[in-house]
Amino acid sequence: MFSQLRFLLPALLWPTILAAPAPRSAPTVTLDNGTFVGAVSGNVNKYLGIPFAKPPTGDLRFRLPVANDPYTGTLQATSFGTACPQQAFNFDIPVPGISDIVNEVINGFYDLITPNGEDCLTVNVWTPTNVAKGTKLPVAVWIFGGGFEIGAPELYDGGVIVDHSISMGSPVVYVSMNYRVSAFGFLASAEVKNAGVGNLGLQDQRQALRWVQKYISAFNGDPTKVTIWGESAGAISAALHLVANNGDNEGLFRGAFMESGSTIPVGDLTGGQNEYDAIVQKTGCSGSADTLECLRQAPYSTLKAAVDQSPALLGPTGLHLAYLPRADGIFLTDNPQRLVQNGKVANVPFVNGNNDDEGTLFTLALLNITTDSQVASYLTQNYLPKASASTINQFMQLYPSDITAGSPYSTGILNALTPQFKRLASVQGDLVFQAPRRFLLQQRSDKQPTWSYLSKRFKIAPILGSFHATDLLNVYTGGDMTDYIINFVNNLDPNGPTVTNWPKYTNANPQLLTFLDGLIPRTITKDNYRVDQMNFVTNLSLQFPI
Repeated sequence: MFSQLRFLLPALLWPTILAAPAPRSAPTVTLDNGTFVGAVSGNVNKYLGIPFAKPPTGDLRFRLPVANDPYTGTLQATSFGTACPQQAFNFDIPVPGISDIVNEVINGFYDLITPNGEDCLTVNVWTPTNVAKGTKLPVAVWIFGGGFEIGAPELYDGGVIVDHSISMGSPVVYVSMNYRVSAFGFLASAEVKNAGVGNLGLQDQRQALRWVQKYISAFNGDPTKVTIWGESAGAISAALHLVANNGDNEGLFRGAFMESGSTIPVGDLTGGQNEYDAIVQKTGCSGSADTLECLRQAPYSTLKAAVDQSPALLGPTGLHLAYLPRADGIFLTDNPQRLVQNGKVANVPFVNGNNDDEGTLFTLALLNITTDSQVASYLTQNYLPKASASTINQFMQLYPSDITAGSPYSTGILNALTPQFKRLASVQGDLVFQAPRRFLLQQRSDKQPTWSYLSKRFKIAPILGSFHATDLLNVYTGGDMTDYIINFVNNLDPNGPTVTNWPKYTNANPQLLTFLDGLIPRTITKDNYRVDQMNFVTNLSLQFPI
């Protein structure tokens, strides 16, 4: 779920439908009895770092978010708020030909998420400048990705989206939010479940959506026209908001756009007990009668050091992450895929798509796995500890070691870092991204409007192909996917005059808008690849959620 590509590009000079604004003083907005002073950039006003909840510090650590007090006074809103605590991350894979580039880019983006700390629950708003007060524009609410372990909204320039929407004649308001990640937001155990404080990161997002309902009108946004939108962990979050509260979205959004993320196959909160126990031990809380309360009282530096020793993103556990949303019995009442099966889904239009080679990036840490027996052991120990040997054998037959069948797909004998790399990349991409997407669409496409896409761009990237997060290069630079997103936010339909027609996805005709490199940038294809494999993976996921 890694998506930390920094798209804070300089403001692009889009042609606009509005006259260039005359120089003026800093924009302001009044919320309650408080005045927030923002900044202006061309056709866009931005207000950054506005608290939407009380700081989750002290006794509020490991508790549900508490709404902000009414605002008073004059407050500056010209810089991003502090990022939430980031789990230690050190990506260093010796891959000939790409190691220097990948290591520098990924670690460099991580280093840009600074400063970080517990007082981090803020929102950011970008809105068109020359709009009459009281105008009600559709609202795009962005949820960042990062494997539920790292990430921050400062990596994404919402001004690019708003400026592009103005140039299209379909202006929108853009909102992004911080939410707690890693153990601070997704601590899981029997203790956490009994206390009713699971999935705090998702609860933060929900509280930010409540903030939007209360305050977005002051920014010329329409609270009845909110679309949640995210990539990777952000897309998974959006999908989980569809099934949270047994499908009751509380009127907080009317549509969802999900890039590389869906209703993932996760089990109960108690599945995170090992990581919880490890943190308890490392913070010296083992002897406490109430270990969760002890963790609340632990010095931040002590707790952070313990969390930093947890398995990290892009590590040897692959996409079996240390911290991720799980069924808590209250907000997520069951395995998300079971909720989908039982029809507990918010009845709103949605888009859900993938990149072709979702699993390659997360398989770079598995280069030590080179034999069939090692693959079988990895699948058993990491993903399917309760599956029988015959089930694992069938899994391996469906995903053979034939490098021409692996990911990056359609690259023949190329990109085979090891005899098992492309095989494992195929398994991980299907297990966490492709199969959950298809499952959600198959379950819901005949009940609500849905669209799906497949991005095969950047296929020539060495080793990785059309890897996870490359679709963001088609969004935060004003690419053609930006048009589709803005159309969807405005009309709950991605189609419009500037782009190729994108047919709805149905079980009778499961069509994908497919993004391509070359002279033909887009085409329509069928969602009929790896059918047996993904059906098998889905059935396994329902039996043995992560």
